[in-house]
Amino acid sequence: MGTLLLVLASALWGLVHSLTASVKFKEAVFRIVGVKRMNWYRLFYNLFSTMTFLPLLVLAVTLPDKFLYEIPDPWADITVILQLMAAIALLVGVLQTDVWSFLGLRQLMGGATESRIVTGGLYRFVRHPLYTAGLVFIWLTPVMTVNRLVLYLSLTIYILIGAYFEERKLQREFGKEYEDYQIRTPMLFPALFRRG
Repeated sequence: MGTLLLVLASALWGLVHSLTASVKFKEAVFRIVGVKRMNWYRLFYNLFSTMTFLPLLVLAVTLPDKFLYEIPDPWADITVILQLMAAIALLVGVLQTDVWSFLGLRQLMGGATESRIVTGGLYRFVRHPLYTAGLVFIWLTPVMTVNRLVLYLSLTIYILIGAYFEERKLQREFGKEYEDYQIRTPMLFPALFRRG
């Protein structure tokens, strides 16, 4: 029963998170609140997403759980080092874009949020380094339980679906420029041998 509750809660979070990120939802909010108050949207979206994710973490920790496996030393130390590298990659990936805009603070300060494709740094190797780093971070957890597995599978499915819809949005926004970037750069996993 606990596993089913965690699956349902994860699906609900993913659905609500996706809905509030959609262009149609943003357009509906824009019609209601107007251009001036839309400056708050990104910050509110980030806070809302974080606050609604916390109950999932609480469920994963408090529901009855079952141990699956533990990576032994010294391999566990290696996974922790790789998790740390993934966390650093997440930070670097955010910094390579516009961190203030990502957080929603630039919009509050009235700064222009010019859309551009970032293709350097980590974005040279994969189109979605934040998703890649997030997947590496969660799947290299040295101790796995049923609840963690359910949560990680849910997050992985959500990330893959989110990447698909983000790709479509970026294609609409940037057209041929983004299509050329897609041809040059893998979506989530770096190519072992680069073309050209």
